[in-house]
Formats: sequence, structure tokens, C-alpha cells
Amino acid sequence: MDRPDRSDAVTTPEVVVRNPARRDEVVGRVALAGPDDVDAAVDRATKAGTAWGRLTGADRAAHLLAAADALEADDLDERARLLTSEHGKVLWESRLDVAGAATILRYYAAFGERLDAETDHVNGFGLARIRRRPVGVTAVIVPWNYPVYLACLMLVPALLAGNPVVVKPSEVVPLTLTGVLDGLAAALPPGVVNVVQGTGATVGAQLTGHPGVRAVLFTGSTATGRAIIANSAGTIKRLGLELGGNDPAIVLDSAVVDDAMVDELLRGVYTSSGQICYNVKRIYVHRSRHAELVEAFTSAVRDIVVGDGLAPGTHIGPLTTPAQLARVRELVDDARAGAARVVELGTEGTGLDRDNGLFAMPTVVTDIAPGARLVQEEQFGPVVPILAVDSDETAVSLANETEYGLAASVWSADPDHADAVARRIDAGSVFVNAHRIGVSDLTMPFGGMKQSGLGRRHGWEAVEECSELQTIAHITTTDTLPGPPRA
Repeated sequence: MDRPDRSDAVTTPEVVVRNPARRDEVVGRVALAGPDDVDAAVDRATKAGTAWGRLTGADRAAHLLAAADALEADDLDERARLLTSEHGKVLWESRLDVAGAATILRYYAAFGERLDAETDHVNGFGLARIRRRPVGVTAVIVPWNYPVYLACLMLVPALLAGNPVVVKPSEVVPLTLTGVLDGLAAALPPGVVNVVQGTGATVGAQLTGHPGVRAVLFTGSTATGRAIIANSAGTIKRLGLELGGNDPAIVLDSAVVDDAMVDELLRGVYTSSGQICYNVKRIYVHRSRHAELVEAFTSAVRDIVVGDGLAPGTHIGPLTTPAQLARVRELVDDARAGAARVVELGTEGTGLDRDNGLFAMPTVVTDIAPGARLVQEEQFGPVVPILAVDSDETAVSLANETEYGLAASVWSADPDHADAVARRIDAGSVFVNAHRIGVSDLTMPFGGMKQSGLGRRHGWEAVEECSELQTIAHITTTDTLPGPPRA
């Protein structure tokens, strides 16, 4: 693995990774990189990038397929259990996260030949040949909520496009991803994949301002995205940013409130304890459907089992960090102070330790003002406000009344009605009658409007984001070009 030798465990700063379900349980330790380590990683990537970038797209795709084979040969269940231990989410989610690495590698390998294709344009003075080429060393800064899957969504298109990468895992959940990157690096030429461990304020800041880094791919908060934009401005880097989202669900008067719909909404709100960028964060319901939706939704939330993510029967686990739990509690307390109706629900399951774990029960908030912090800010937890509206116009206006624009959903039994409303929402993705993990397929471009990001993930569009267009013009005559006549 191309990362610094941190064998001096006595003097090297480290991060202690704790199980969020039992904070007294240490899952592992990770040695932190220093400034010299970051410089060395960028240097290795730069040297490896020359040969990697000169390979054809088809050749690089073959390497990615070999890496997928290697990762699939690992014990995925063991990796998933480790991820649940360091993150807290339930085991099926961790399996999905870890298995996604090979899926993404195979998906993007299919674009190898397309990447090699060149377009010729004949004009009045010759031939223009348009091709794609690598951007250069790419820093990949990974969030903690879906570390393996989201890392691969960034780094795999970059690798296919011919860019060597320097990856910074989240210091909160670094263990599983680092193991996956070990396997990926072993299947690729030395120096193509490099890892540096550290915080965003240290290693992340050094990478985003580093003169040897030509592109930065980041998934995380809008606040950090702003910092990356500012820090990278001095070297005009290529940026791909998937940032925060305060994603609305709009339930129209043409919706049918039944068990299937409520179950989908439930999954959209509470999967991963609400810690997904495009989970449902607020629900606007036409007043004619409000009472029945609140009753049915609240009844269903009572059955959500909260406990240790490794325990059979658990639906949602703890929050991942103490800071995240504190933020969720702060927003709920603010809603209470504003006279909102706050109802904590759910069922206590195996391993739910309120004293030693970072648990928050699924919560429904009604009678809340549209301007309340819980409505306006991204809470990233198992809490959702439900607001009644009197018209489509009001719902759309409130949905768009935010700096965010990542995703949204519209719920209706009338496809034309849903489509008409969806087109008015300022969001990069709008889903109809679903809004949960998996609905943004790999083939569908995904990214935010407004302050929810720059660029797109998924699909061929992600490869375009990680490559430069180059025009090579073969001039056969200058007779048709402008200028003074020859003497």
C-alpha cells in the first residue's frame, strides 16, 4: 500500500476509533500523517501518473476489473462487521457499502473504450481532433457516512480517466476504507493509489492547497466545501464537490397515503439513522392529506427498532459521532422551545445503551414553523419535521427556500401532477414516489444545485468531470483565416 510507514506508534500522533454503540470499546487506531507524508504521497502520485495516464482507457479498465476481482475475493462480511463497529449503522447497510467498491469498479471499467474515442471535426482550414486526457494528481477527501461507497464513487472515475489519486479517509471512520484501499492499491501499479490519514484541518487543507494536486474530489458539508474552494483558489484546481442537502419530500393532494407509501417515506427519513446526504430531511404535506399521513407515519415509526447495528433485528443504530448527537439534540431542543410538538418514538432493541452509546430515538416533529432551525438546517439524524401546506405553490416555495439543492421527492398517484411539480424544485435529483438509498442509480448523474455542490457523480458524466478536453488542430491551409492580405 502506498502510504507512509507509521511504525513508530509511540511518537506518531494517532486517532482512536471507538464503537459508537459502546464508546468504551476501542475498534482500532490509525496513525496520522504529517506534512512531509502528504508531500511524499503527492510526489509518488505525480511520478506514477505519467505511465498511468499514457495507458489507453481500455488498459486502465482491465486494471480496474482485476481490482474488482481482488476485492470480491476478500471476506466482505468481515469487512462489513468492522464497518458497523466503527460507524454504527446496521449490518445490511455496511454490506452494501463495502460491496459497492467492486460494483463501481466494474461499472466504470465499461467506459474504457469510450474514453479512448476521439472526435474529428473537418473545417475550412484543416482537421480538429478532440480527445480526453487526464487532469493530473487528484485528491479524494472522503466523508464518514458511507466511506467505502462514496470514496469509490470519486476515485474510480478519476482512475479510469488516467489520474493517480491521493485519498484522505475520514478520521472518524478510517479502518474499513483503508483495508479496501490496500486491496485496490495492490491490484494497480505502484503509486497510482496513495493514502494519507489525518483531519480535514491539517491533511485536508494541505492537499487542497498543494501545488502538485490538480483536482480535488470531496463529499461532505457545504461549510467544508466553501473552505476547499477558498484554499484551492491559488492554484485554480478542478473541483468536484458533493455537499450538504436539506432534502424535502412533497406529498401532494393527489397522493394516496397507504402502507407502501408510508414505508418508503420511513426508509427515506431513518435509514442510517438519518445520516445520508440525500435522506428526507423535511416533509411538506397538502393539508388534505396531513392528518392521515401524520397518523400513519407516526404509527409506523413506533416499530423502528433502535440498537446495536450488529444485533439481528436492529433497524437503525447509533449516530456516529458525539458531535452529531449533540447537534441533533440541539435542533430538537430548539424546536421544543419554539412550541413545536416533538414525539420520540421507536422501540428499544438489543444493545441500546443510552449512557455509553450515541443513540437517538426516531422522532417526529409537527406544529413547527417553516423558519425553525430544524426545518431550515440539515440535521443529519433520525428526526423529521412534517408541515402542512395549502397548495403546490406553497410547497415548492418552501422547498426551494434554502441554500441547498441536492435532492427532493414528490409523492402522488398522478404521474403528470408529480412531474409538473418536480420540474419546479431546485434540486439536482427529484424522485417520484421514492426517496431512499439506492434510488440514485449509478447510471443517473447525481449532484447538487445552489450550495449543494459543483459537478456530477455517477454515469459517464463523472468521467467527464475527471478529464480534460484537448483539441489538436492540424492546419492544412491558412488561406481562409482572417488577417491582412499577403504582400
